[in-house]
Amino acid sequence: MLRKIRTVLAAVMFVGITLLFLDFTGTLHTWLGWMAKIQLLPAVMALNVVVIIALAVLTLVFGRIYCSVICPLGILQDVLARLHRKKNKYGYSKEVRWLRYPVLVVFVVAAVAGVGSLFQLLAPYSAFGRIATMVLQPLWMLGNNVLGFLAERADSYAFYTVDVWMKSLPVLIIALATLIVLAVLAWRGGRTYCNTICPVGTVLSFLARFSWLKIRFDEEKCRNCSMCSKNCKAACIDYKTHSVDYSRCVVCGNCIESCKFGALKYGREASRSSSSNQTPPPSEGLGEASRRSFLIGAALVTTAAMAQKKEKLMDGGLAELEDKVAPERQTPLTPPGSLSFDHYAKRCTGCQLCVSECPNGVLRPTTDLMHLMLPEMSYERGYCRPECTRCSEVCPAGAIKLVDQAEKSSVQIGHAVFIQKNCVAVTDGVDCGNCERHCPTGAIELVALREDDEESPWVPAVNEEACIGCGACEYVCPARPFSAIIVEGHEVHRKI
Repeated sequence: MLRKIRTVLAAVMFVGITLLFLDFTGTLHTWLGWMAKIQLLPAVMALNVVVIIALAVLTLVFGRIYCSVICPLGILQDVLARLHRKKNKYGYSKEVRWLRYPVLVVFVVAAVAGVGSLFQLLAPYSAFGRIATMVLQPLWMLGNNVLGFLAERADSYAFYTVDVWMKSLPVLIIALATLIVLAVLAWRGGRTYCNTICPVGTVLSFLARFSWLKIRFDEEKCRNCSMCSKNCKAACIDYKTHSVDYSRCVVCGNCIESCKFGALKYGREASRSSSSNQTPPPSEGLGEASRRSFLIGAALVTTAAMAQKKEKLMDGGLAELEDKVAPERQTPLTPPGSLSFDHYAKRCTGCQLCVSECPNGVLRPTTDLMHLMLPEMSYERGYCRPECTRCSEVCPAGAIKLVDQAEKSSVQIGHAVFIQKNCVAVTDGVDCGNCERHCPTGAIELVALREDDEESPWVPAVNEEACIGCGACEYVCPARPFSAIIVEGHEVHRKI
């Protein structure tokens, strides 16, 4: 029964949070957005005390069910392990402390030092987000486009085609590599990643040792058949000593279901005598190294809490225009609501949910090595529409604070900069004015390049006090491959 309940809950969570990443229409966030906000690391970064306390209490009562019911990467490991149909394929192994705790230390140091790439690489929710956004969403969108093609032939508007494009090749490679590593580890050892690499799992393991409900042996019924160990994907059951390493047990229920003699049960400790052969209490069984690791794990939560459709452009309907190239910005552009680049970089977990949800193709992972998976803004495929606030609505980590339409229109994330050598009015001698006509704040006006020349071309002049950095001017600029007007970011956002 325990295994069935856990499987149903995990399936609901996994399907829901996967759909949240795959949905490019933004309609599912209203119903499924809470699934992202109850993930532990985003809750810590968002200083969501209610969720943090709830997950801590959940672990202290039920054990590490977070890893097998709530964490999408943990559930994904179960799915991958099931693809390997060999029965009784696992076995007991000791805790790999030499790898487990150093990885946690590296994770904490990366978080404190602001090495976002390393921090996001190790975060389990972020790893799943990359896989869902970079690998699964393009396939989902291609399937949608097939339905859109068929619907169009049937004069139906039930589906519409969308543009599928490469948001970041390096992050795609990282996502594929993560998926392959997870698959290999899951096929070979089940929960190897969870119990040796995942820093969130390591932190929860300290609480799980003290959980009220645990998997327990009834030694009188046990026949030492080893079926519990062979079916434990966490490799935490030693049938020879009738002991369970509760720091690694994710309460999947496989052991109880596989035991034919009813020697295992999930519950609280019945009496002192019945618990005498269980795993020693932490005060006895943990060495000095483990006690230090507990302090490091506690420091993780404390430190992190304190730190914090593009349509093809055609020329006259005849010639396809050359694609734009992203400019090299001196300061990265971050979404309205992120307050500053420093705040954004410290809080963002790199889950890519905002990237998958952005309807205008503005957000994509940066190529900066120090912040490799941090989403940034660029305007080759669209611009940040003043009425759109979706990224601030879906961010579970508090990296992008919730803003409404009125507030967003008054936030200056950057300012436009005119580059004369790229302007078609100067290079080709044609009248343009696209940037002026499409500026939603009226921050651009056309002026004569040379005031004393009646035939002088008219070029844009930017009022930086009125510009909000939305990128409409950069997007609509006809100059190729580099726009004649680009947006430079502000390290600290300003208000008009």
